[in-house]
Amino acid sequence: MRVVQLTPHSLLFPPPEGALREPNGLLAVGGDLSPARLKLAYQSGIFPWYNPGEMILWWSPDPRAVLFPDALHISRSMRRFLRHCPFQFTLNHAFPEVIAACAEARSDGTWIGPAVAEAYRQLHREGIAHSIEVWQEGELVGGMYGVAQGALFCGESMFSRRTNASKAALVMFCHHFVQQGGQLLDCQVLNDHTASLGATEIPRHHFLSALRQLQRQALPAGCWQPQTLQLPASV
Repeated sequence: MRVVQLTPHSLLFPPPEGALREPNGLLAVGGDLSPARLKLAYQSGIFPWYNPGEMILWWSPDPRAVLFPDALHISRSMRRFLRHCPFQFTLNHAFPEVIAACAEARSDGTWIGPAVAEAYRQLHREGIAHSIEVWQEGELVGGMYGVAQGALFCGESMFSRRTNASKAALVMFCHHFVQQGGQLLDCQVLNDHTASLGATEIPRHHFLSALRQLQRQALPAGCWQPQTLQLPASV
């Protein structure tokens, strides 16, 4: 196994199965963040993740962290909070603001530099990347964004400026996604936060198989239209 050097002259990625075991999932370096390359990456179960100013790194880890929406864990305290939720939710109303806030939210630094932010804004303009926004009294206080692959959604990042805002964003997104026929969220790599919300790990080959099946399942045309969302009374 070796890391492949990508060039601007070809969009092709090596098979994800050839990724390194250590660091887990590193597959290729270089290339660019053009919409065509990014779309091919997500279609292949690959994502970019690197420090601003350094060479682009492309990953496909094994195992892969995923969240089945119906397995989303909502604690009793969170359920109590949501019953009197002070937030309002929208979909695709403020994508640039959400990705900017995600870039600012990391105290230990962020991989979302200007080039990355612009690349995903372009995917948003093409109707592939989407955001959910959490508002309180007209102020953006939380949200998340990611890339749609049919009935699978690749979550990229979230942020919170109020207690429970990012968790509420995920609860609201999962409800909307399932209502529209969505079946699986890609969380990429498991961490304590996503694990506490119900994310789990599956073998990479299981993820790639699910990706191939779910990306062929088109969701209703209105799924990603800018809209206001409402939490269900049953939460």
